[in-house]
Amino acid sequence: MKKFIFIALAALFSQNLAAQGSRFIYEARMKPYAGGAPVTERAYLDVDSGKSVFYGENRVKRDSLMQRMRDTRNFQPGQMENFRSVVDYIIEKDLRTAQITYRGQIGRDQYQYTEDRTIDWQMSPETLKIGEYNVQKAETDFGGRKWTAWFSADVPFPDGPYKFSGLPGLILKIEDESGDYSFDLREVKQIPEVKTFGIRSNLIKLKRKDYEKQMDAYRKDPAAFMRSRGSGRTGGPAGGGRGGFQPDPQRMKEMESRMKEMVARDNNPIEKQ
Repeated sequence: MKKFIFIALAALFSQNLAAQGSRFIYEARMKPYAGGAPVTERAYLDVDSGKSVFYGENRVKRDSLMQRMRDTRNFQPGQMENFRSVVDYIIEKDLRTAQITYRGQIGRDQYQYTEDRTIDWQMSPETLKIGEYNVQKAETDFGGRKWTAWFSADVPFPDGPYKFSGLPGLILKIEDESGDYSFDLREVKQIPEVKTFGIRSNLIKLKRKDYEKQMDAYRKDPAAFMRSRGSGRTGGPAGGGRGGFQPDPQRMKEMESRMKEMVARDNNPIEKQ
């Protein structure tokens, strides 16, 4: 890591953090497509004394673009392609209770569940330096992957990217054994408060296992899943075909083909089980 990052960290933690938040900016390197090239995206971990939220930078840019389109009534869907995010979820943590909440989108709807698995860390005496910081090694098996983390007790947050938390210090680097997913701290900033996200569509709250069933159904046949959610859904109001609107059949066919192609490519998720 670049030296200025750690100078910024030192300055940050020499101050009283109770009055404001901190934004830890990670470089997320991911291979969501088995056999494909890695994708790199910046991801933010906003932390204050009691909570944190983890999200992708492109999510913020996309939301900003959507709001600008609404304000100007100038909708150009093609512009959204520039802000596709692999970190297309929001993870909130209550650092006092260790509760982790995941929010992601399937089709038109947002789903939310509370993580019901604990992350059991195996601490190692192995240490090294990342920049100016002494870090210690810890390992865990989570989501069907074996992960190695390097955390620093000098940074007094028991938190890290994605769902990872519970170590006696901030995780500066974490990578899975296959090298498909990694998160490396690149920058830190002070912020007035942690980022909040509104609900853009129907929010369906359910258990994690039920969320996984919905995701499996979507992956199996995204078009059929979307049609089922548009009529007689369980757990929320209809999400498609609003107001009796019937889209052009040819356009629907093209959209269904694109959805199937995207789902087929997205075959190496961060959690495999």
